[in-house]
Amino acid sequence: MQERYRTVARAGVHEIEINRSRFLCSLAPAATEHEAQEFIRRVRDEHPSATHNCYAYVIGADGGVQKASDDGEPGGTAGVPMLQMLLRREMRYVVAVVTRYYGGVKLGAGGLIRAYGGAVGEALDALGTVTRQRFRLATVTVGHERAGRLENDLRATGRAVRGVRYAEAVTIELGLPDADVDAFRGWLADVTAGTAALELGGEAYQDAAPGD
Repeated sequence: MQERYRTVARAGVHEIEINRSRFLCSLAPAATEHEAQEFIRRVRDEHPSATHNCYAYVIGADGGVQKASDDGEPGGTAGVPMLQMLLRREMRYVVAVVTRYYGGVKLGAGGLIRAYGGAVGEALDALGTVTRQRFRLATVTVGHERAGRLENDLRATGRAVRGVRYAEAVTIELGLPDADVDAFRGWLADVTAGTAALELGGEAYQDAAPGD
């Protein structure tokens, strides 16, 4: 699995105008190819009178699924530069649709490539991106008498606490980078005098801490 990837921070729309043509770039995170295609369909439904609704998406932390469409623009002048911009920015799990309302002035192949790629780049800048880091899911079980202090220590040391459950014992769910597991096991034994149990689970991605 990839150690980390970048994706768009939120769904949104950013508009630019070039030689009287309007280019509206709609961006959204997409967990699956089906989600990406549904987003494309919704944007097309919102802009039935647009001249073109071109799209590109990248799915998978390794970028394993990549699709692009020129939607009637000259071949290679819309979807491909959109996809190239997403890949240049190392974006994953993201879909972009650029809706064009033709303004009466032809841009030529070079102008179209710059316009469609630029619309995606400006939209990424406007909406922002986040980095997601691969983590090992882990569960710490500890007695009530140590739980409050342990939770505070976990948060103070920047550990990614995902949830806390109270029952006969307290269960704290967190995410650990693989490289940190052994060191964390030793740290946990020290701060709980060996009374806490650590159970490792599967792997997932979550937002990386600022500066990571």
